[in-house]
Amino acid sequence: MQNHCAVPNCTSGKSDPQPLFRFPHDPERSKKWVEKCQKQDIIDKSPGQLYRYYRLCGKHFETSMLERNAQSTVLKDDAIPTIFDVPSQPPNGPVKRGKETTKDDEKDSKGRKKTKKSEADTAETDVQTLPEEDEHKEYLKSLFEVLVLLGEQSIPPTGPGDDKQDGLGSSNFQALLEYRMNCGDEVLKKRHDVNQECCSPALLNQLIEVCEKCIRSKLVEEVRQNGHFSLLTDDLVKISGEWFLPVFLRYVDQSNCQRERFVGFLSFEGDGDALAETLLSEMTEKWGLDMEQCRGQAHSCSGTHFGKMKTFAAKLTERFPTVVLTQRSTRTLNLSLANGMALSGVQLVLSTFKKIEAFFSQSPLLVLELEHAITIFYPDKEEKAKELKGICGTSWTRRHDAFEVAVEILEALLLCVDSVHDNEDMRWNDQVTHNALEISKALADFEFVMALVVLKNALTLTHAFGKNLQGPTADVHFATTSLKAVLHTLKEVSDNIDVYHEFWNDEAVNLAAAMEIPVKVPRSFLRKHQLESGAILPESHYRDHLSVPVVEHVIKEMTEIFCEDHLKVLRCLSLVPTLIEQNKSTKPEEESVQVFKSDIPNAGTLSAELHCWWVKWSKKGKGETFPSSLCETLQLADVKFFPNMLAVLRLVGIVPTLALEDGCDVAYKRFQMYMENTPDKFKSKSLALLNMNYDVVFDLDSMVEVYMKTYPDREDVS
Repeated sequence: MQNHCAVPNCTSGKSDPQPLFRFPHDPERSKKWVEKCQKQDIIDKSPGQLYRYYRLCGKHFETSMLERNAQSTVLKDDAIPTIFDVPSQPPNGPVKRGKETTKDDEKDSKGRKKTKKSEADTAETDVQTLPEEDEHKEYLKSLFEVLVLLGEQSIPPTGPGDDKQDGLGSSNFQALLEYRMNCGDEVLKKRHDVNQECCSPALLNQLIEVCEKCIRSKLVEEVRQNGHFSLLTDDLVKISGEWFLPVFLRYVDQSNCQRERFVGFLSFEGDGDALAETLLSEMTEKWGLDMEQCRGQAHSCSGTHFGKMKTFAAKLTERFPTVVLTQRSTRTLNLSLANGMALSGVQLVLSTFKKIEAFFSQSPLLVLELEHAITIFYPDKEEKAKELKGICGTSWTRRHDAFEVAVEILEALLLCVDSVHDNEDMRWNDQVTHNALEISKALADFEFVMALVVLKNALTLTHAFGKNLQGPTADVHFATTSLKAVLHTLKEVSDNIDVYHEFWNDEAVNLAAAMEIPVKVPRSFLRKHQLESGAILPESHYRDHLSVPVVEHVIKEMTEIFCEDHLKVLRCLSLVPTLIEQNKSTKPEEESVQVFKSDIPNAGTLSAELHCWWVKWSKKGKGETFPSSLCETLQLADVKFFPNMLAVLRLVGIVPTLALEDGCDVAYKRFQMYMENTPDKFKSKSLALLNMNYDVVFDLDSMVEVYMKTYPDREDVS
């Protein structure tokens, strides 16, 4: 479908925006429109093709032919275009604009045609080749139109019959092509009649590849036009048996709104520096990202792949020192810290959390079963039981205090899944009882209990800090001042780990005794080191292989992620007017703002501008309200008069640590929906990009051009 007027040299849409109207379905009216347009390459088009792909703008219709209402402008049923600019002819001077060509003009035109017969003969060969070229473009355009439709609706193009070698079987893509042929798409029908198929599997793969390429180029160009950005990644996903890394970009657009875009998957095969180099090369050389404009990075990765992502993050910082490693706001700090621990007990807890969330999301009746179990274990504490029941009705495994909640409901949770597995009243199907058994086995493992208790106690120290990071702007700013105290407390625990572990071990042993779980060293550890049961005490084992490494990991990650440059960026939130008014006795720290000195318009006037900004917001009039968040501050009309402050606020806006406002985080939500709702066998890294970016403005003509440049040999697709 064209998004511009079909009349040659028409300027509407550029200097003179006009509504666009489809060619009519009626063959007679469609023929009249074609005659009026004087556009050679649409003369042989069928009414169906003209209706689907070509438009005329309102500039070519009399006002009496248009009907306007509050929402749109529509054509009358018998409307015929009559207003055109006739191209000028230098020998006879300029021709005036008219509605119809006169008979004298027609005679002159015929005379000119005769005198230029030899020129027409010379060009005859070229004219004859146009229909074939146009036909091929229309064919590709039809294919792209169907593919885009499927991608936008998250409908897999392939189907159960696609394992056949001779075609696309009963796929959704083939079904829609056949529907189009039945509706009169002559180009597709001709191709089907000649080749007995409209699109081969090889061509479909090429179309998907080109579609991905076009969309990503649009996204990268969009980011480039808006300046600096941050790089974000998520947990690895498996597609067609291979591991891929999901990549997002965060930036602030021209209207000063925070935005995130999903830009695709990167193959995650290999190790160490080689993998890091491959990922960087793919992003810069193939995707076209300018990493010189990147100012932040954040990664969410589980323990099994954590080391590889750390290598990549280090390589990125080494190559581009301005890319600061930060926390990502889509996951709570405590869960991020736990996910990075490559410890069997910790990973057992996290994998069980995922099973628990999936299990109770199947039916509200299962949640009621858990609430009933909580009532049994809190008979004399109605308020506590009510609070825990409310928590269990939510996605509590993703909360800041997920480990604390798990310890409090652990006994009730085990009773609940055991009851479901027993299925005495035959209420549950086999799959539900099987899932309940899997969870029960995990909960009844002392390694799980011990790891859960250690995580609860160690990460209690970072709980408030992490919650503040995802809170209001004032809380985020306060968190930057509290980090030193958090690290001091963690260091004190590390220095006295023997004492703390003794308390943690007693808590875990008592909990295990209440649940009738035997206290023992993991069997996998004994097998690996060829030790007999009883050769090592459980308390010593879990101190050396759980408590010590957990605390050390938390200290190392907190120190690395919240480095001084990261904290300086977050301290720039003191520029938010409400914080200035609340702390009017203290000016925002110029030292923190200086972290952006190479990216602001005029570093020489920074100090003076910062003072003026502080004076402006340090006093609030009666009944006056000040912006209380970064997003609100960026939308201030006055911010354009403070170019340095605007530049700093925009740069703070791309930091992945800060949670996005509702409505700005659609990219991550779309990503989650696609991964959760698309069956594994239908997942496509290319179509996922289209599905998550269906609002990107592109046209089918550009896709066709890219395809023809990428695959110039037409025999490959026939």
